[in-house]
Amino acid sequence: MDPIQETFTQRLHEKGIELSSSQLDQFETYYRELVSWNEKMNLTGITDRDQVYTKHFYDSISLGFYVDMNRVQTMADIGSGAGFPGIPLKICFPQVQLTIIDSLNKRIGFLQHIAKETGLEQVQLLHGRAEDWARKPEHRDHYDLVTARAVAKLAVLNEFCLPYAKVGGIFAAMKGSSPDEEVKEATRSLKELKGRLNRVEKFSLPVEEAERHIIIIDKTAGTPGKYPRKAGTAIKTPL
Repeated sequence: MDPIQETFTQRLHEKGIELSSSQLDQFETYYRELVSWNEKMNLTGITDRDQVYTKHFYDSISLGFYVDMNRVQTMADIGSGAGFPGIPLKICFPQVQLTIIDSLNKRIGFLQHIAKETGLEQVQLLHGRAEDWARKPEHRDHYDLVTARAVAKLAVLNEFCLPYAKVGGIFAAMKGSSPDEEVKEATRSLKELKGRLNRVEKFSLPVEEAERHIIIIDKTAGTPGKYPRKAGTAIKTPL
């Protein structure tokens, strides 16, 4: 184990997450393929190994500090991009059945490659708009945990993500700086989409102390039939 992996392992150990050598191998494969594919397509602006381990891997796994991942069987990651936070969480908690939805087919191709190279099972990768897949009965009101990392403002995210969460499930929005204003603006969308703000967790990334927030929302009832509205509407006219 080299110093970067040692630090990564130690930081997760302090949070109660233990990694085996095969899980560390999966992270290293993920890193290597991310950097390699990034030369052909724009996946991330961060390619320095130390930074990827902190700003992508550790940051993604931080959701597991505030949500009991051992109780999560099904998880949907909406607008996952290069696979964050879904893939790092799946590596740490292999029992989770992960569904990733992304609107760019090239990114889905990359994630299919990652799942194959890392040997991850029970990973479903879907190309398309979040609003369209949420209309399909097998995804609607279905998941224990739904997440999105830095995709859009909360009022928009609620319409993208809450339809996927089952009643009694959780939607966790991962954010950078303080989301107080966004939370206020999202009051109506929460009510309409049967979500209730549980809490906002705040922490700092190691080393550079960059601020992070996780907004945890409980799904209180089934999604009303009129939501989500057709693709593109939520961004143009948020609730």
